[in-house]
Amino acid sequence: MPPEETTGIRVHLDGLLAERGMTLTELSERVGVTVVNLSVLKNGRAKAIRFSTLAALCRELDCRPGDLISHEPSPRAGP
Repeated sequence: MPPEETTGIRVHLDGLLAERGMTLTELSERVGVTVVNLSVLKNGRAKAIRFSTLAALCRELDCRPGDLISHEPSPRAGP
């Protein structure tokens, strides 16, 4: 089960990069985070993100945290 299915957290890095015509490598150089770590975030496998990293991503992508990350809870099973 992918992590986003258990947490409901969705990362929209792919879309933001495409909208801005920017590559993951370029973003990595601008924010000082490795391509591997950004890839983990982009693919929804990150377990955490530092506020300093989130702020740097928002600065370079000219977005707000809610543009980058959203929460879509799965429906609860119940009676």
